[in-house]
Amino acid sequence: MFAVTLESAKTIAVAVVVIFIAGAFLAAWIMKTIVQKVATVLVLALLAFAVSSQRTSLQECADRVQDNIEKDRMTITVTETDCSFFGTTITVKDPRVDVDPA
Repeated sequence: MFAVTLESAKTIAVAVVVIFIAGAFLAAWIMKTIVQKVATVLVLALLAFAVSSQRTSLQECADRVQDNIEKDRMTITVTETDCSFFGTTITVKDPRVDVDPA
């Protein structure tokens, strides 16, 4: 049978503590990289959802602008249309209206 002296038990205990501490740092580093990857995937998925929903909103706005075009023979008039883009209201005006030169 293997006999352990007090000194060898102390040495083994110190070695085991060092191994456990090194293992704790390694596990923390591995979990940190995994959490960073998961967080990155979640952020990118949320951004993709936001862009997709805004694309739908912009398409609906384009349809409303198209509906607000009045045709009278050769004259086409575009009435102002309010659209929402990321929660901000944007007014789409007739682009042919002369802008006051400054």
